Amino acid sequence: MRKDRLGMIVWFHHMKNLKQLKKYGNLIYASKRMKYAVIYVDREDKAEIENKVLRYSFVSNVEWSHKPFVNTTYENAKPDKAKQYDYKMGI
Repeated sequence: MRKDRLGMIVWFHHMKNLKQLKKYGNLIYASKRMKYAVIYVDREDKAEIENKVLRYSFVSNVEWSHKPFVNTTYENAKPDKAKQYDYKMGI
């Protein structure tokens, strides 16, 4: 069964301790220059994991992704007339 996941952005001071964050979820991306990492964690364990990660001395801040909460159904979207004409022509 598929669990709901949520993206967690962890801001840190140095990269050498990044291995410790891997045990909390799937490490997707880590930026050396901007010093942050994106980790996907279970939505149910959100508060517990945030508290554990913030205890580390090398972590400066934790943010959560807003992607699951953004509405992607658009109302009153007007189709492009030029594209509709091209589709009818078979281009």
